[in-house]
Amino acid sequence: MSAVTRTRSRARTRTCTEESARSVSVRGRGAAHRTLRLAPGRLSLRIRPRPLAVTLLLALLAAGSGALALTRDGLVPPAEVLGALFGAGSEQAAFVVLELRLPRVALGLVVGAALGAAGALFQQLSRNPLGSPDIVGFNSGAATGALLVLLHGDPAYVAAGAAGGGLATAVIVQLLARRGSFRGNRLILAGIAVGSLLTSVNSYLLTRAALDHAQSAQLWLIGSLGSTERHQILPALLALAALLLLALPLIRRLDLLEMGDEAAGGLGIDAARTRVLVLLIAVGLSAVAVSVAGPIVFVALCAPQLARRLSRGTGTGLLPAAAMGALLLSASDLVAVTLPTAGPLPVGVVTGALGGVYLAWLLGRRQRR
Repeated sequence: MSAVTRTRSRARTRTCTEESARSVSVRGRGAAHRTLRLAPGRLSLRIRPRPLAVTLLLALLAAGSGALALTRDGLVPPAEVLGALFGAGSEQAAFVVLELRLPRVALGLVVGAALGAAGALFQQLSRNPLGSPDIVGFNSGAATGALLVLLHGDPAYVAAGAAGGGLATAVIVQLLARRGSFRGNRLILAGIAVGSLLTSVNSYLLTRAALDHAQSAQLWLIGSLGSTERHQILPALLALAALLLLALPLIRRLDLLEMGDEAAGGLGIDAARTRVLVLLIAVGLSAVAVSVAGPIVFVALCAPQLARRLSRGTGTGLLPAAAMGALLLSASDLVAVTLPTAGPLPVGVVTGALGGVYLAWLLGRRQRR
């Protein structure tokens, strides 16, 4: 009889957790969805109309911002830009568009999308709106690894250095925040502490480098798209697409962890394994961004929150956050190259200013509450 009782108890627990899961999945004004079954019984895709529309709109705006960057200052007319893109323009137009402007625009979109997606994953993982990779120190760790390669190794391995530095930082922060199960304020405090230490390490590395190397590395640490090249586009794009495809099947499991590890375990979800996989993907996205443009700040922090407000949804919101990140960074870079300054302005300066305005607005909004 005891075995029968235990079986019934497990069944009741599973029923309750399934009901809780359904309540979590439909919570929020933008939570209505339609299910597209790609392989009946094995694979299905939930489509929420409003977040999908917001994602498409943000992607179009990001593409429009990139198009404006290609035709800025009137040096190359729009007709010649199109001709250069399709191999029918003049040599001068082809050089300006394909060699100077297109890599910057394309990589700005890729890096922005990577930062937005990484921010969405980190914030959902930590259950904290401040849980972005630049706040919790992962970008600083990736920058440390990349700096070591830039200053003392082969620049061809910058991406590997950034990934290794970000992963090592993630392990250290995880160990420091292990009692908090990688959630909440403990994660944020541990990340801030590690990030501050790594910022000091980065400064020390600059002081020990040759003057010309230190100057270029300092510009890179601010966050810049000015030194991007065409051969970087395809690897960065493929890495972004692969990591997003890996993340999409984990999103529902990550959202269900909001109910608690025990309840999620009743639905067959391995909470620890899910968190580790999401963490690795988020670190990979951060490494893609840092290896191309340096540790650009605030995009990963702002993009998920702004996208969530527009889509009125709950949960991770991976694709809207990625599209918002692409828009924010491409628009910021457009501002950086069009401002009348004495020299080229790194995009990290513009995103830092926008991030400060965003935090001030957020603080004022919460005080009014």
